[in-house]
Amino acid sequence: MDPNYAPYVPIVACLILVIGMGAAILLLNHVLGPRRPNKVKGIVYESGVEPQAHARSRFSVKFYMTAILFLVFDLEVVFIYPWAKNYSAFLADDSFAGVALGSMIFFIAILTLGLVYEYKRGAMEWE
Repeated sequence: MDPNYAPYVPIVACLILVIGMGAAILLLNHVLGPRRPNKVKGIVYESGVEPQAHARSRFSVKFYMTAILFLVFDLEVVFIYPWAKNYSAFLADDSFAGVALGSMIFFIAILTLGLVYEYKRGAMEWE
């Protein structure tokens, strides 16, 4: 074996073990699991409530606007937190400090534009 690949042997062994265990569990479930299908078991179950409408029914645009609004704030936190955590390291490198700050200002400006768009479309008005 090539010595360059030696560090990867445990990873490959772990992958083989995980895939093998997953396949074995699925196979045992298929072979040993009970199979007694009936009409009641085939009914859609969601939180103990009978389905009211077809699964492909249309949602209000308000739902999508709220989802986009959530993404704007969620992405903001997900990307700003690690940047803020490492900002002191960015300041240590004088050539990179301005780039780091400028890129974050650009990112926040794009998110602000998304927020303004949502506000103009009426996503902040709860009815």
